[in-house]
Amino acid sequence: MAGHIPGALNRPFVLNLDAHGFFKPAAQLRTEFETLLAGRDPTTVVHHCGSGVSAVPNVIAMEVAGLGRTALYAGSWSAWCSDPSRPVAQG
Repeated sequence: MAGHIPGALNRPFVLNLDAHGFFKPAAQLRTEFETLLAGRDPTTVVHHCGSGVSAVPNVIAMEVAGLGRTALYAGSWSAWCSDPSRPVAQG
């Protein structure tokens, strides 16, 4: 099913990595996440992806960035969209 969880922000985990596949410096990660969050409280973030695996690097990157602990919705999109009572955003 096409769509996403309403209110979701998109950050592919590869954006956390440098050219050698290592996490970018903490200060750079912090700036990038703060820009994405646009004033939202980082500790309210719940990471998700298609199946709960690809979101984990974002959980770690936000902790490396000093933004505190965040949550992971392990069921992610596959669990969300399997319940017809849940809203789905398009676009």
